[in-house]
Amino acid sequence: RVTAPVQFGRRHVAPLVTSFLDAFADVQVEFILNDRNLDLIDERIDVAIRIGEPAVSGQVMHRVGEVRRVVVASPAYLARRGKPKVPGDLADHDIVFGLRGAGAIEWRFASKGRQVVARLRPRLFADDVETIVSAAKAGRGLARVLSYQVFDELASGTLIRVLPTFEPAAVPVHILTPSAQHRTPKVRAFVDHAVEALRGNKVLMGLRA
Repeated sequence: RVTAPVQFGRRHVAPLVTSFLDAFADVQVEFILNDRNLDLIDERIDVAIRIGEPAVSGQVMHRVGEVRRVVVASPAYLARRGKPKVPGDLADHDIVFGLRGAGAIEWRFASKGRQVVARLRPRLFADDVETIVSAAKAGRGLARVLSYQVFDELASGTLIRVLPTFEPAAVPVHILTPSAQHRTPKVRAFVDHAVEALRGNKVLMGLRA
């Protein structure tokens, strides 16, 4: 039983699950996509791919890379409204904002070792990353997403990264198993396969400011 975040799992874990099945014809995989961090013991999870610092100690962890929280906008939007130079400039921009409960409508940045909070006035709220990215590409405003979610768009130039020098610290990506005692030979084989595949995935190799 393998779990991963929904979008990351679809894009980057599903292919390695498929290649693992090709390599091990006698193994079955139950692949669970869920943005909630499932409890590995209660949910009988053998392997979890997690974005962010693990909250539970005692698990076996393999760091396979990192992603960043990036602010992006389309070239057309930036040509029309200008590129923000500091986080405070965001107050004068259209924002596409993700729905995350009742939290504050703000983005947090880092500058010279200190946290900087930018208050926002979004024009569009959405609870789906694909919708947020599509809206940013359509010129609806600035959006903040994880770097892997817009890796292709940044490479092609359909989205432009802004405020890179103010981005907070990179977010680690780990492969977790409950404990060494839970690692059967087939689980060890999958972890080895996944570690090699994800460490070689360019979307997890970080971005330069």
